[in-house]
Amino acid sequence: MAVDDDTSDAEAPLSGERVQHGTGVTSNRAFPTNAYPQHLDPFVLFERFYIEPDKGFPMHPHEGFEIVSYLLEGGMDHEDSLGVANTATEGDVMRVTTGSGIRHSEFPADGAACNGLQLWVNLPRARKDIDPGYADADAEELPTESRPGATITTVVGEGSPIELQTPMEYLDVRVTDRWTWSVADGWSGFLYGVDGTGRVDGWSFGEGDVVPLVDARDVEVATDSGLRVVAVAGHPHDEPIRQRGPFVF
Repeated sequence: MAVDDDTSDAEAPLSGERVQHGTGVTSNRAFPTNAYPQHLDPFVLFERFYIEPDKGFPMHPHEGFEIVSYLLEGGMDHEDSLGVANTATEGDVMRVTTGSGIRHSEFPADGAACNGLQLWVNLPRARKDIDPGYADADAEELPTESRPGATITTVVGEGSPIELQTPMEYLDVRVTDRWTWSVADGWSGFLYGVDGTGRVDGWSFGEGDVVPLVDARDVEVATDSGLRVVAVAGHPHDEPIRQRGPFVF
């Protein structure tokens, strides 16, 4: 990873890792990976998924966590054992609370490819057995704010209709010059590159790169040509995260 002269003492970003999810579905995983093998409490995993036309995930089970799916391109059909059927398109978000158990399927809509971001958020042990649930929001329902140097859409957090069992924020940020992200005291999180190139704390940063954050601090993001990132942070549960495939105990 290249470094500029003004690099701070912050650690260099990591590259995401390619993961194959059967035929026709791949992802760029931010964590856990070989480079960053641990979970990032309260987050179980995060990845950018790519689903080819007419491929996808047939009905399958989940338990013990919450799923946030945010569409970047194309559309994705969701159906579940609660009787929900919804198609999310670019900029839409879906939240699935798996709790005591849910089954769902995910396929690209209209026979076309799609890609997006998926985040798994651990449920605290006292809430592992809550009833499963579902919520979604269209792109127009998510608050967007223009600031000098950046435009910020709140996917989860203040003003968003999407709420989770874990206090957290999830921001989609299009940086045109400079933007500073402040991680709250006691929270952990990560920054992930969606498109474009730039610098994070002076280090070169681009699509598929990730900066894990386990301490509260300010993160400086800059670009000369445009950089889109997602910034995600949440309050840790301070409990072990035990993942076994689609289940988190």
